Amino acid sequence: MLTGEIRSQIDQIWNAFWSGGISNPLEVIEQITYLLFLKRLDEQEIAEELKANREKKPMQKRFFPEGKDNKKRSFQDYRWNHFKNFEYWQRRDFTRSRNRISLR
Repeated sequence: MLTGEIRSQIDQIWNAFWSGGISNPLEVIEQITYLLFLKRLDEQEIAEELKANREKKPMQKRFFPEGKDNKKRSFQDYRWNHFKNFEYWQRRDFTRSRNRISLR
C-alpha cells in the first residue's frame, strides 16, 4: 500500500526524471534499475574492502577493477559513492552516454 510519504517520494523521483527529459515510463524504470544495481555493487565492493582490511589480505573479488574503461573513464566512477557526488550535468552525461562496462 502506498502511503502519502511514499507516494510523495515517487512523485519527486518521477518529476526529477521528467524535468531531466526522460518521460517514457520504461526508460525511467530502466534508469532506476541501473542506479540500484550500481548501488548494490558498490555495497558489495565496500564489504569486500572491509573484509580485506580486517584480514590484512588482498581483495579476492573486485567488482570495480583498477584502471579505465574504453572511454577513458575510471572504473571507480561507476561506484555509487562516487556517482552520487557528481554534479547534475556529470550524472546526466554519464547516464545518457549509456556507458556499458565490461568488468573483465
